[in-house]
Amino acid sequence: MASSSSDIAILALGVVLAAVYIFRDQLFAASKPKVAPTTSSKAANGSGNPRDFIAKMKEAKKRIVIFYGSQTGTAEEYAIRLAKEAKQKFGLASLVCDPEEYDFENLDQLPEDCAAFFVMATYGEGEPTDNAVQLMQNVEDESFEFSNGEHKLEGLKYVVFGLGNKTYEHYNLIGRNVDKELTKMGGIRIGERGEGDDDKSMEEDYLEWKDGMWEAFATAMGVEEGQGGDTADFVVSELESHPPEKVYLGEYSARALTKTKGIHDAKNPYAAPIVVARELFSLDAERNCVHIEFNTEGSGITYQHGDHLGLWPLNPDVEVERLLCVLGLQDKRDTVIGIESLDPALAKVPFPVPTTYGTVLRHYIDISAVAGRQILGTMSKFAPTPEAEAFLKNLNTDKEEYHRVVHDGCLKLGEILQLAAGNDIKVKPTVENTTKWNIPFDIIVSAIPRLQPRYYSISSSPKLHPNSIHVTCVVLKYENVPTEPVPHKWVHGVGSNFLLNLKHAANKEPVPLISSDGEERVAVPAYLIEGPRGAYQTETHYKAPIHVRRSTFRLPTNPKSPVIMIGPGTGVAPFRGFIQERVALARRSLDKNGPDALNDWGRISLFYGCRRDDQDFLYKDEWPEYEKELQGKLKVHVALSRQKYKPDGSKIYVQDLIWDDRENIADAILNGKGYVYICGEAKSMSKQVEEVLAKILGEAKGGSAEVEGAAEIKLLKERSRLMLDVWS
Repeated sequence: MASSSSDIAILALGVVLAAVYIFRDQLFAASKPKVAPTTSSKAANGSGNPRDFIAKMKEAKKRIVIFYGSQTGTAEEYAIRLAKEAKQKFGLASLVCDPEEYDFENLDQLPEDCAAFFVMATYGEGEPTDNAVQLMQNVEDESFEFSNGEHKLEGLKYVVFGLGNKTYEHYNLIGRNVDKELTKMGGIRIGERGEGDDDKSMEEDYLEWKDGMWEAFATAMGVEEGQGGDTADFVVSELESHPPEKVYLGEYSARALTKTKGIHDAKNPYAAPIVVARELFSLDAERNCVHIEFNTEGSGITYQHGDHLGLWPLNPDVEVERLLCVLGLQDKRDTVIGIESLDPALAKVPFPVPTTYGTVLRHYIDISAVAGRQILGTMSKFAPTPEAEAFLKNLNTDKEEYHRVVHDGCLKLGEILQLAAGNDIKVKPTVENTTKWNIPFDIIVSAIPRLQPRYYSISSSPKLHPNSIHVTCVVLKYENVPTEPVPHKWVHGVGSNFLLNLKHAANKEPVPLISSDGEERVAVPAYLIEGPRGAYQTETHYKAPIHVRRSTFRLPTNPKSPVIMIGPGTGVAPFRGFIQERVALARRSLDKNGPDALNDWGRISLFYGCRRDDQDFLYKDEWPEYEKELQGKLKVHVALSRQKYKPDGSKIYVQDLIWDDRENIADAILNGKGYVYICGEAKSMSKQVEEVLAKILGEAKGGSAEVEGAAEIKLLKERSRLMLDVWS
């Protein structure tokens, strides 16, 4: 008993001592002098916080803040254009912000004489771009409080321009939601909400919207047009002496220039060796589709099925030469230049410097795109003749004439400048046959956007190919709409023809430089595929700069769930990766659980379409092997639109095969809780497939496509059981 009492006393003493130790700061605080926290004046006014856009605006006396939600760089380009126009028209400076880099708690503190612009792209199926996710969460979440302690932005003056594509269901949803939420919080929109449609002409939509918006802006902000000036964004200087090893000749990052290791992403692409490059169409198909395999071993690059590969192409030789001749820089292509921004907050130098004139035109700016209408007005000021000036001004001011000549003619800037000066654009451009325009190079850099990567659905699975990434790319080549100045012209896609060049080179195949009728100079445009300093060519293979963009286009993790995949043409690319993913899982399951391991797996249906099975049937020999490995769980349905026809003679497409299999599809979706994936062209195929699915589901529910079917489609999308990877 005595022993027990002493144990209790010792235990009590221990508890007391532990309590004294834990609360020592509070118990003995009186003996310590209280020190008031010190805050530097710089931190106090907010300029010490790099995420405080209000402080930056006040410090630089800027009255406009422009936020952009951009996935591919287009929205950022329009944000910068708005900033430039505000400066030119009204003399107002803007802060152009990537919303990912700023906090929004103090958006309510925007001064009354300021305005906020939101240039917002809609990505995927009505989603915000990666850099705008937090912004949208803050705007839409009613529990989010601004510095006023409320979810209100009373009196906030704002402008919205949305970027979208009408072939997608959720057209410009993010721009519309920003507008709706800001209005709900008490904001006041200036002018109409702008909406650009990438399916038709984003540029024309922007031009039609901006004039009315600026008029409303002038009234709301109490400013008058004419207070600004037409000033350059950059200063281009020729450098007489600069270490050659420090000059960028097409490298995308400092790591690439110095050959140091680092993470490979969109800011530092990886020069991946091409280990396989083959043609997928038959020789008599009149078209090309290339299968390329990039070796990523040792690069640190990882990927998942359904991800996208970003390929960084070059501009073709002929367009580089054309602009060098037009600008009078033929003999100065290798001259080293430095480029400085006059206002880094408004216009950052869009590529690494120092570099050369030729490098900028070949690697860094998109001289192969159809020229925009607005740029032609700028170029008219530098016309070599009154006739050339009038030609450009007419295209700049007459929307119908621009559409007929430039848009339908698919004319690049260099070609338009040649046409305006009376040059023949069908012959190889030389100094002798090309009129020189005295256009300052800083205008070229300001007016032409950065050459962006081209994205392709990855057509492999890392489970089967851990050290290589496969892409499937149809080569873009088509004829322009005949016009008076350009009755006939071949148009070549930059990225796909770059890959075709690499395929020819990798296999040491002859490149058809002269067409059979001799009408055009090149049947396939040539590229400087050996890359900067020959970095993309070795004795054994060629390389190309790539990075991986993540996607949410994924298979369900449970193989028991039925899967329906619809992908005509190259839309089948990600589904090759999907099926390889399932094949790898099947091999492991069979090894582990025996021959009956796949018995309870869900049905996998692939609906594929092409013209003919003897011309453009992609991976024709692979599908039977996959069907065999998956022990009958995979069924491939093939529509041959120019080989097999309906009884009335009309063509058969994937949506017809889906309707034929409607009982299995309805059962898989409604009873089996299956997943549906659509990949391919958005304008007609994707919409028609969704219409057929709505009809199947509506009838299975005892109703109609318009009511019950549409409700099921909406529910599938909300639950991520209907996913799209489509393009216009």
